[in-house]
Amino acid sequence: MAEATTAGVSTAPTAAVRVSELFSRIHDTLGGWREAILADEPAGATSLDDRVAALVLPALAADDPLLIGAGFVAAPELTGGTDVRFCWWLGPLDDNPVFGATRAPSKLDLAARSYSDYLRDFRSLEWYSVPQSTHRTHITGPYVDHLCACDYIVTVTSPVEYDGRMLGVVGVDVYVKRLERELLPAMLASDRPLALVNEHGRVTVSTDPAVPAGTVIPVGPDAEECAGTTFRLVATGV
Repeated sequence: MAEATTAGVSTAPTAAVRVSELFSRIHDTLGGWREAILADEPAGATSLDDRVAALVLPALAADDPLLIGAGFVAAPELTGGTDVRFCWWLGPLDDNPVFGATRAPSKLDLAARSYSDYLRDFRSLEWYSVPQSTHRTHITGPYVDHLCACDYIVTVTSPVEYDGRMLGVVGVDVYVKRLERELLPAMLASDRPLALVNEHGRVTVSTDPAVPAGTVIPVGPDAEECAGTTFRLVATGV
């Protein structure tokens, strides 16, 4: 992605509040799922798919769902093996190049995807390794998800831990285009073009046509923080 130059101070505290509120809802959802999974530990993993499905399917099957994917990725320490255990469901998809168009949630089937071999070392991937090392919820992205959504997404994952053991992560995927629907009204209310950037300065949502999603921009100390997230709002177009 091309670099872009920015300067100035964000003048949209309302937009920052909107970002914080949206991700707070996601964090609360993950917290509830995490507690529900832990409530059944250490009973084993025999009914893990059923337990996770009961948690995530209502959110994915809702009218106009916020989430495009959700589930639990189990650590080998929980399953007692070395294989990847993805208890993961996808929401209804619009003409996806891998799955086609779907009208209902569907379970991710890794066995049917030869290009998923990289997931056998999933513990090195950011969405797993950061929650494991920090013991905190983490936002990964934006990035292009070639495994499921085949689109630009953000992934939010939270560690599930029991008695000092890492059992896995519970998480959700959200389309960037859905984040735009949620966040652009508040961002457009600013008197300056704004870009929502992650901790690496990569743009997630932007009101500046010259700074599209995926662009990496410098972020000064006057960028506005979005409480409870690693996102910041940067004024562009200076």
